[in-house]
Amino acid sequence: AASLVALAFLLLPIVAIFARTSPTHLVHQLSNPIVRDAFVVSVKTSVVAQLLILAFGTPAAYLLATRRFAGHALAVTLVELPLVLPPAVAGIGLLAAFGRFGLLGSSLHALGVTLPFTQAAVTVAVAYVASPLFIRQAIAAFEGTDPNLAAASRTLGAGPVRTFFRVVLPLARGGLIAGLALSFARGLGEFGATIMFAGSLQRVTQTLPLAIYAEFDQNFAATLAMSGVLVLVSALLLLALRVGL
Repeated sequence: AASLVALAFLLLPIVAIFARTSPTHLVHQLSNPIVRDAFVVSVKTSVVAQLLILAFGTPAAYLLATRRFAGHALAVTLVELPLVLPPAVAGIGLLAAFGRFGLLGSSLHALGVTLPFTQAAVTVAVAYVASPLFIRQAIAAFEGTDPNLAAASRTLGAGPVRTFFRVVLPLARGGLIAGLALSFARGLGEFGATIMFAGSLQRVTQTLPLAIYAEFDQNFAATLAMSGVLVLVSALLLLALRVGL
């Protein structure tokens, strides 16, 4: 009985989103310029953020999984810290670091680079809050590989780079894909850090979560449509993850 109550509690809000609108009306709302623009911004920034996470997070995870050094525990803690930070605090931190008068903001401004309240700021905010999910999963995936296989590759003459790409990476592929899917879903739903660091400008920085908030009092049907899109994307990611792994 307790399990049924728990499952019903988790399922009911999802069902309610689709129960309040018909599929035809849902598709019609997707043609709304606000919904369409927010969807484009969300997908564009999330994809770029995931590419950055994959490019920089994978070697970082491999280093933390295979090397033990002074400050290793601190490094892992720093990787996990954004997971427990309130999103608004993460946004303020990004603003204090990369804003025009932030720690690095003046240097960036001197180079002609302005981050806050631009689409690049959305990408940075998404990458900041979503990267720990990928890196933590990637660390576990690399730790789960058999080190003897990598050692055998090295004894057969393969260098460290070739061993990584031909042996270690394929062995850890399942965990990396899982981490990337979770990271993408988290980034797609990011709200707090984005609105603090990038604002909510239509066609520029307004993602689907920000558009839901902005349209809540104006067009509830549009908010349902955008919520439905996020639910479907999240469900498809989880389904693909289960099928692929």
